[in-house]
Amino acid sequence: MKNLWSKYSYAITLILLSCSLAFILSVQKQSINQNKYLKVKISEGDSLWEISNQYSDLHSLTNEEFVSWVKNHNKNVSDQIFPGEEIIIPVNKKSSSSTTELASAIGD
Repeated sequence: MKNLWSKYSYAITLILLSCSLAFILSVQKQSINQNKYLKVKISEGDSLWEISNQYSDLHSLTNEEFVSWVKNHNKNVSDQIFPGEEIIIPVNKKSSSSTTELASAIGD
């Protein structure tokens, strides 16, 4: 075992570091994606258009874009939705404030 370690210590260390980095990045990617989407349970009388209006402060899509996104990213969602169904909606609002702040910082 000692001979194996002395012969391949760099390779073993590199493999362990690579596995650790891959694990850390996958955990971070999952938490980032959770901030972009929200699971909503459909109630009686709900429509995708109403849900788009209800969550409009959390996304920057038009109602047409929102409905299209929901239909494309959820299984079994078409023009009709039914009470009790759970759908995933986008809640990542694109903001231009960071660009404005960056541009104003350059002038300082």
